[in-house]
Amino acid sequence: MASQITREWAGIQQFPPATQTKMLELLGKLKQENVNTLTILVMGKGGVGKSSTVNSIIGERVMAVSAFQSEGPRPVMVSRSRAGFTLNIIDTPGLVEGGYVNDQALEIIKRFLLNKTIDVLLYVDRLDAYRVDNLDRQVVKAITDSFGKEIWRRGLVVLTHAQLSPPDGLSFEDFFSRRSEAILKVVRLGARIKKQDMQGSVPVVLVENSGRCNKNDCDEKILPNGTPWIPNLVKTIADVVSNGSKGILVDKKLIEGPNPNERGKLLIPFILAFQYFFVVKRIQRWIKDDIAKESRPAWEEQDAG
Repeated sequence: MASQITREWAGIQQFPPATQTKMLELLGKLKQENVNTLTILVMGKGGVGKSSTVNSIIGERVMAVSAFQSEGPRPVMVSRSRAGFTLNIIDTPGLVEGGYVNDQALEIIKRFLLNKTIDVLLYVDRLDAYRVDNLDRQVVKAITDSFGKEIWRRGLVVLTHAQLSPPDGLSFEDFFSRRSEAILKVVRLGARIKKQDMQGSVPVVLVENSGRCNKNDCDEKILPNGTPWIPNLVKTIADVVSNGSKGILVDKKLIEGPNPNERGKLLIPFILAFQYFFVVKRIQRWIKDDIAKESRPAWEEQDAG
């Protein structure tokens, strides 16, 4: 694989001055914490806005996005550098094919990530998906099985298409709260995380990638509640990086799982001990008992007469 080219982060200059200031402050805060490189993994089902979100964060059209074009079959890493800070964002193909989790896509993603450290996982879905089902749970389970439960300590849920009018007369905040609760429950069940361990550990962030997104007086893209969403997303990412958990190193052991031969070697002493005390010793005792109980053969008795 060719080495990744890191380019100057020119796209950050495309943001409104207010957004630029906030983002540079956040990057400066990370550098103060000795975080000079940040690698973000973007995952989720197809068509939920993963590539558009990557473009929005970078401030450039680095990923091709089309309503009539299928996603690329392989992960793509985009690297940008600014003032000694390097940002890597890895866009991935959708994890569902034909109504099932695409194991082949997962294997391709894992191989691509070999020897890389995941600092943050963005699990992307749509705010306007009004219900969750077992497939969502299977997707979360597949991510967990691939990278371990600890990946969610470095994870956040990103809900796209946030500029919507909620159904059934609900307020925006109520709808967002219910949708967040539903998807966090899926994450908890799919990742097999205890409810008490899940409280507040996986933040949920709203995103609106559309060019028609509303703006405030500072020309920043805002959510229906008035929050400038790009700096809010970057702030949440920075908070996750600073939460005290460790990044996930994707090494060969993580990809291939424990070596079954090594696991078998660990069991050998126990198997031998079991065989000796419960099989060999028992057989020896049976033989001794048989010898003790055995009567003298008839020919021995005749000779004695």
